[in-house]
Amino acid sequence: MLDYAALAALAEIIRRGSFDAAAAALGVTPSAISQRIKGLEERLGQVLIHRGPPATGTETGLRLMQHLEQVRLLEATLDGARRPGAGPARLRLAVNADSLATWFLPALTALPLLYELEVDDQDHARDWLRQGQVSGAICSDPQPVPGCDVHPLGHMRYLALATPGFIARHFPDGVTESALKRAPAVIFNQKDAAQSRWAEQATGRRLHLTGHRIPASEAFARAVDLGLGWGMVPESMAGAGLRELVPGLPLDVPLYWHVQRAMAPALAPLTAAMKRAAADLRP
Repeated sequence: MLDYAALAALAEIIRRGSFDAAAAALGVTPSAISQRIKGLEERLGQVLIHRGPPATGTETGLRLMQHLEQVRLLEATLDGARRPGAGPARLRLAVNADSLATWFLPALTALPLLYELEVDDQDHARDWLRQGQVSGAICSDPQPVPGCDVHPLGHMRYLALATPGFIARHFPDGVTESALKRAPAVIFNQKDAAQSRWAEQATGRRLHLTGHRIPASEAFARAVDLGLGWGMVPESMAGAGLRELVPGLPLDVPLYWHVQRAMAPALAPLTAAMKRAAADLRP
C-alpha cells in the first residue's frame, strides 16, 4: 500500500521545484516533507527526487506523481469517494502549441479539474504518454502507446505564408531549392519539422533551412505577418495580408487524441468535448 501523504509531498515538490515550497503548499514543515520523501524512497529502494535546485522528479518519481493524479481524478468522478484532505483533482495532458492556440481550450471545460499542460510538438507529444507522465496527449502519430486508446480528430491545415514584399524580395523567380535555402524561415523550435516537410513537398528534396526561432504560436504568426520570414501558419491563424509561397500546396497534419485506457471512462466527457472542439479541423 502506497503512502498517499508521501505521494502528495512528492507531487508538490516536483510541481513547485523545492521542498520548502511543497511544505508551504501542504501546510507542514520542510522537515516533515523530507521525512515523507525519505521514507518513500527507502520503501521503494529508489531515488525519486533530483534535489536540484530546482528539485525535479526522477522517471519513477514522475510516474508516482502521475499515479496520484490518476487516483484523485478517479475519486473525483465517484460520489463520496473523495478522501478528506486529498487535494484537488489534477489532470496532466500533452498538447501541441498550435492546437492550444486555436481549437483545444474549450474542451477543457468538460471536467471540473485543475489542468497541467505540457506543450510539445505534435510529433513528440506521444513521448510524454509513453513515459507515463501524462494521462492523455494530442499527437500526429496514430500508433497507440500500449495501454492507450486513440481517437482521430482530423487534420490541422498549415499554409506556407509570407508577406508579398518578402516573396518579391526572396522568391523573385519562384520557390526554388536555392531560394528556399537562402530565405529566412520562421521556425517554432528545434523539433519543428513543418517547414522542412513543406519544402520537401515543394521541391522533392530535403533542404537545410535557416531562420528565426520563435517558440510561441501567436508570436510565430506575428513574425510572419511582419515579414521577418516565411513560415507554416495554421490556416485559422493566417493573416489577411499574407500570400502562399505556392498557392494550393498546403501541409495537412493529422491529429489524434491518445488517452490511457484505465482513465478512459473518467475522461469520457473530455474525449467527447475534444471531438466537438476539433470538429472544424479538416477530415
